[in-house]
Amino acid sequence: MFDKSQNNTYQNSEQDNVEEKAVLLEKGELSEFVKTALIAVFIALIIRSVLFEPFNIPSGSMKPTLLVGDYLFVNKPAYGYSRYSFPFAIAPIDGRLMAKEPNRGDIIVFALPGNDKIDYIKRVIGMPGDKIQVLRGRLYINDDLVPRELITTKEITEDSGEKQIVSEYIEILPGGIKHHIYEETDYERLDNTPVFTVPQGHYFVMGDNRDNSQDSRVIDHVGPVPFENIIGRADFLFFSTNGYAHLFEVWKWPWSVRYGRLFMDIDPNHSEEEKSGEE
Repeated sequence: MFDKSQNNTYQNSEQDNVEEKAVLLEKGELSEFVKTALIAVFIALIIRSVLFEPFNIPSGSMKPTLLVGDYLFVNKPAYGYSRYSFPFAIAPIDGRLMAKEPNRGDIIVFALPGNDKIDYIKRVIGMPGDKIQVLRGRLYINDDLVPRELITTKEITEDSGEKQIVSEYIEILPGGIKHHIYEETDYERLDNTPVFTVPQGHYFVMGDNRDNSQDSRVIDHVGPVPFENIIGRADFLFFSTNGYAHLFEVWKWPWSVRYGRLFMDIDPNHSEEEKSGEE
């Protein structure tokens, strides 16, 4: 006679084996997923620390070159590495490894002197040993007036939401380096300064939106930037939004992406004379 209880026992045992294998399989898959995720995070941290770090523009201090909502990559190897090149400044580096000096006109990201938890982005105007002064809105480097050419006058929206009439100029730094700046007037708070002598191992930085930038002209807040504090050079934009969509809100991109700014090069331009001289 066939024993039904034995058959039930066999079926239950077989079912238990199947469930045990399924659990083991799920555990294996979960373990592989965790390993893959950890490897991906590790690779991302290496890329961010050693090669390129994404950075977004939170204010209008670098208008018209950089706009609020621009996203760019910071080139870490451009100037070598300091402890500020790494997340939370955790690397035990004294000074700078594989150091390469910034060029005048470069746009740099740096840890704010006095509060290295805050990152700023500005343009290098003065090199170590330079004398920098602003008089009646005009920039002087080593007692020489820096030329500027008026391009247009237009209305823009400031970070506060207020409308403002500004003059847009092309400014030509020593070496023929051209870049655009905004000036509201030549008689604002930072349009008349004492002479600043840039200390050795430091750089004098300014925002392109000259009347709306906390930069090296404000000694008690920024001042000259130590070489060690520089995180890297801003080279190009990889994304830009007008503020109606964040980077991950893909469904809003068609109406908010500034398509003309995608992958835009933001390296400083050189005059034709400088280019022909380099050739």
